[in-house]
Amino acid sequence: MNRTLLLPVAALISVAALSGCTRTSYAIQTNDARTIVSDGKPKEAPTGLLEYTDANGVKQQINKSEVKQVTELPK
Repeated sequence: MNRTLLLPVAALISVAALSGCTRTSYAIQTNDARTIVSDGKPKEAPTGLLEYTDANGVKQQINKSEVKQVTELPK
C-alpha cells in the first residue's frame, strides 16, 4: 500500500475505534450546590451510598441523602 495513503487510513481506523469506547458522563448535583462529574453511571450501594468514578478515575462514594439529582451529560 502506498505510504501516503497508509497514515490517513491508520488515523481514521484509530479514531473510529476510540469513539466507540467513550463512556457517558453524569453530573451529580448535591444539596449544597456542588456539581460532581462522574465517568459512567453512578451506582447505589447497599449501604445507602452512591458509588461513582470521578474524572481522575478514582472510585468515590457520597451519601445518597446529600444528592439532589443525577443527570446525564450530553456528548
